[in-house]
This record gives sequence, structure tokens and C-alpha cells, in this order.
Amino acid sequence: MARIAGVNIPKEKRVEIALTAVFGIGRSSSITLLKQAKIDRSTKVQDLTEQEVSVLRELINKLPTEGDLKRKVALDIKRLQEIGCQRGFRHKRGMPVRGQRTRYNCRTRKGKKKTIANKKTVTK
Repeated sequence: MARIAGVNIPKEKRVEIALTAVFGIGRSSSITLLKQAKIDRSTKVQDLTEQEVSVLRELINKLPTEGDLKRKVALDIKRLQEIGCQRGFRHKRGMPVRGQRTRYNCRTRKGKKKTIANKKTVTK
């Protein structure tokens, strides 16, 4: 199992898909990385040589990934909240940030509501 940027890459998958296990690398960036490293997209991770894995590691180390990228995103969100803009306000309240309607949808962002039964009051 190859370990790139602190993440274990699944060895049974194709390299193009397996690189997306690293936070900050999507399909398009994995394709460009493989073109720069001159590796075929359809090869499996288990078929890569040590030299090819080291070339991929060097290319990925130049990109912001994993902890650095997560820290940058968190700081960006915190900055939006501190300046009091609309996007920061929506982040604080846990609502959709990019203009989606909230009347019927957005359960992923708002969460599932739990109904609580009314408590009966005892009268004397």
C-alpha cells in the first residue's frame, strides 16, 4: 500500500481514482499529476514502481493538501465570520452558504429535525 501525503492510497484501485483519497486532490488534478509524472491513468496502484511513487510524492508535496489545506479553509471561514459578512453568518448558523433555498431542502446542512413530545403538566 502506497503512502502519499500521509494517506494510505488504496492499492486495488486505478491510480487516477486512488489519488483522490488525498484531501485537496480531485479527478482533474490527479489526471494532470499523472501526465506530469508520465504515468498511465489506468494502471493500478499495486503495479506502480517505487520510482513512480516517489515522483508522485514529489509532485504532490508541491500542492497544498491534507492538514495545510484544511487549516487554510478553516482560517478562511473564521475570517468570514469575524468580518460579519453574509457567508460568515450562514457558516455560523449552519445554513447553506451558496444561495440555495432552505424552505424544503438543505437537510444535509441544517440537519434532521427531531420532534419532541409535549410534556404533560401535573395539575393539583
